[in-house]
Amino acid sequence: MKWAEGIDKLGLGLYFLLCAFAIANIYSVDQKLGEKQLIFFGISLFVGLVIFVGRSKFFENMSGIIYIGGVLLLIGLFPFGKEILGQKNWYKFGSFTMQPVEFAKIGTALMLANYVSGPEFNLKNKKSFWTTLAIIGIPAVVVLAIPDVGSMLVFIAFFIALYREGLSGLLFGVGFLFAAVFLISLAVNPIWVALAIVLIVGGWIAMNYYKMSWNIISISGIVGSVVLLCGLAFGSPYILEKLPKHQRERIEVLYKGEKAFRDTSGYNLLYSKTAIGSGGLWGKGYREGSVTQGKFVPEQETDYIFCTVGEEWGFAGSALLILCYMVYIGRIYYLAEQQKSGFNRVFGYCFASILLMHFTINLGMVMGLFPTVGIPLPYFSYGGSSLLAFSMMTFIFFKLNYSDKNSLV
Repeated sequence: MKWAEGIDKLGLGLYFLLCAFAIANIYSVDQKLGEKQLIFFGISLFVGLVIFVGRSKFFENMSGIIYIGGVLLLIGLFPFGKEILGQKNWYKFGSFTMQPVEFAKIGTALMLANYVSGPEFNLKNKKSFWTTLAIIGIPAVVVLAIPDVGSMLVFIAFFIALYREGLSGLLFGVGFLFAAVFLISLAVNPIWVALAIVLIVGGWIAMNYYKMSWNIISISGIVGSVVLLCGLAFGSPYILEKLPKHQRERIEVLYKGEKAFRDTSGYNLLYSKTAIGSGGLWGKGYREGSVTQGKFVPEQETDYIFCTVGEEWGFAGSALLILCYMVYIGRIYYLAEQQKSGFNRVFGYCFASILLMHFTINLGMVMGLFPTVGIPLPYFSYGGSSLLAFSMMTFIFFKLNYSDKNSLV
């Protein structure tokens, strides 16, 4: 059919496959929650249909209003939000709850796409750089103040989209370096870390001495960086000590193991890894997992849903699910790169990068490679806000892609 030309069947097919498999796994954990998730999926499809039959230019024209609305919803949590598990990041309406940070990501992606695709944008220009930083930073700071560290980390995804638009990769290197120094200093004596920093920088200077232009600015930059990194090395244990108890323990689990905190922050991880490991190659079978059916993992229908897949479907099912996510995210990146419109391309990169961050952090968290931060697995974790927000981004992008493929320009 002619009207179907431009619809990306592979992308939408993987979306439906992930949602269907998710509902089946949530149903396995809790029948009532599975039925509710099916209702959320129906609502998401209805909203997606409305998006698909609407005008694609609507999102570009209204991006500023959507962005401001998302930020106001986040700010409104301070006086009106309901606190759940130590975080005041939910609105409660009777028996329903709504997490606005999921929708704020949509507004940020749209606003960033609108600004970056504009004729005056140039990342080499200070005004453009600081404006893009403000677009990302305003909602990120509010989210951090809630506090919701996990969701704040997802805002790093927008810098991946900016990298495609010319942002220097040095920024990612600096971020990784500071994170590495912080984590290593918690396991190794800070004196040795500081000494290693001085030796590495000294070696780099010796190798590049004659290639560099030495002046007060370059010397000040090198000395300042060394002082800052060494200061972070010595300050890391102090920073860890000042964190709230549950956040401190979540980081310490990486070094001491989940068994050392089996009655507190390590409990979920201990039984999550037990469930995944017990699945073997082919799994125990649908609704046959002893750990998940015994409700040993408290958050197994939301953030720890992957442990259900590991126990019931085994390594084979888990690997297939990961492959589906990788193909799906790669497909969105590919389609984003094919867009004729700059707005469509940037939004596509933002969307794919948000999925990538959620997917990477969630799986790393469930398998003990990353501290527990409360990040849902896209389309898979139970929750109406998460499913609806990801579905909205899905249909917005595929609508933009559809319009792009059918445009005459």
